[in-house]
Amino acid sequence: MTVFAVTIAVEGTCDESVVSRLVRDHGFAVGAVHGLHGVDYLNERLKAFNKAARFGPWLVVRDLDKEADCAAIVVRARLPEPSKGMRFRIAHRAIEAWLLADVEGVVSYFKVTRESVPHDPEALDNPKEALVNLMRRSRSRGIREDMVPAPGTTARVGPGFVARITEFASSSWSWRRATERSDSLRRCVRRLDEWG
Repeated sequence: MTVFAVTIAVEGTCDESVVSRLVRDHGFAVGAVHGLHGVDYLNERLKAFNKAARFGPWLVVRDLDKEADCAAIVVRARLPEPSKGMRFRIAHRAIEAWLLADVEGVVSYFKVTRESVPHDPEALDNPKEALVNLMRRSRSRGIREDMVPAPGTTARVGPGFVARITEFASSSWSWRRATERSDSLRRCVRRLDEWG
C-alpha cells in the first residue's frame, strides 16, 4: 500500500475525528485539516480544494442535511469535474449516522440497549438529534451529562458532546461494522480503497 498524507476538509471537530480515523485505518497519514466552520464554508471553498487536489490526495466530507434526497445530486451539482486526487463524499444525512451504524460500538461505549439503537440510521431526518435522544437512555450518568443538553438551555447537545464523539470515533467505533448499515459510508470507504 502506498503511504502518503491525505488532506481533509470537514464541517466540524466531530467530523474531523471520524474522517481522520478512516484515513489512518486505510494506512495513510492525516495531512492538513481544513474547514471546521460548517457546511457553507466547505461549499464556498470546494472549488479551491479541488484545484489543490490536482497535486495531492484530498478527502472532503460533508453532511447531506436537507439539501437533496440523494447524495449523488449534491456531488454532481457542487463538483461536476473532480480532480484526480479529490474524494468528495456526502454523509447521508449527517456523519452521526455513520457512527450510529456501528450498533455494537454504540451499545458498548454509550451504555445503551441494542434495541434502542436506530436500525436504519440513514433513514433518520436528523441523526445528530437521534444520537442525543439515544443518550438520554444511557445507563451511564456521565454520558448523559456529557451528551444531553441540560433542561432549560437552548443548546442542542450537552457540554461534553464533542469530546465524547471524538473519543468514540477515535477508539471504539468500527467503520467496518458501520458499512453494513450505512451505504454512504460504504461508498466513501470504497473510494478510499482506490488509493490503496
